[in-house]
Amino acid sequence: MRFKGLDLNLLAALDVLLDERNVSRAAERLHLTQPAVSAALARLRDYFGDPILAPQGKRMIPTARALALRPMLKRLLTEVDTMVAQSTRFDPATSDRCFVIGVSDYLVTVLFPSILPALQQAAPGVRLDFHPPSEETRVAIDKGEIDLLLSPAEHCLPDHPAELLFNERHVVVGCTSNPLLAKPISEEDFYAAPHVAVRIGRVNRASFAETHLAERGERRIEVTAFSFTTVPTLVGGTARLAVMHERLAWAMARHFPIAWQELPFHFPAMPEMIQYNRTRANDAGLRWMIERIKAAIP
Repeated sequence: MRFKGLDLNLLAALDVLLDERNVSRAAERLHLTQPAVSAALARLRDYFGDPILAPQGKRMIPTARALALRPMLKRLLTEVDTMVAQSTRFDPATSDRCFVIGVSDYLVTVLFPSILPALQQAAPGVRLDFHPPSEETRVAIDKGEIDLLLSPAEHCLPDHPAELLFNERHVVVGCTSNPLLAKPISEEDFYAAPHVAVRIGRVNRASFAETHLAERGERRIEVTAFSFTTVPTLVGGTARLAVMHERLAWAMARHFPIAWQELPFHFPAMPEMIQYNRTRANDAGLRWMIERIKAAIP
């Protein structure tokens, strides 16, 4: 497809090349060979009369012309994506769509064990691609590169729609052999005990629980984990405690010897949201997936 002499297929390649600034990585994202992407870059250079990406040592640097094209290109591709989403009827029984979802291991464990069998029956061709939450997933939802972001309200982007999934309570958990959990735990015992904490993302971002616990004062944190679902193994056989989502505690207690009870002080509920790019508001497939996720809330 050509428009004023430009092969429109090259625009998608240009978008990825400007994101990656590397031919090999762009080829991986586009599912093309490196020579094919190099040839696309050569055609783009010829059409625009500009190097687009200029070698600088081992890196490729966008030219001034390429940087000027980038915001226009992003808007164009977003509008095309919106047009396609709004004009295409979604049939789960025949769709082979891949939904890209930013979601923590906590929500994968709580929600998706009941979603996946139902999807296999109703939508056998539909695929799910999970991405762990991070600053990159926030940027990706803003660019429209991720379909859905499941996140606490405080981490949602203000410029895109977000819907409440549920309000999550937090509980204190420990090994079933931990004597502190044999009776209602006191606030004094809670702070005297050693703890496991969870931080998420490459920048070591505090979770909802850790953010609000930090406001109350210091705890004896002996272990810091990168995953909510590793917590039961890290408190097992020890005197350590952890603060965990109540729904996750219920799910993990089926597989690990953990006990839990209410926190010995007031703790705010966590609004768990589902967010999508504002251009996808009329995407029938996205709405279908959102309803499947809402239906799975325990």
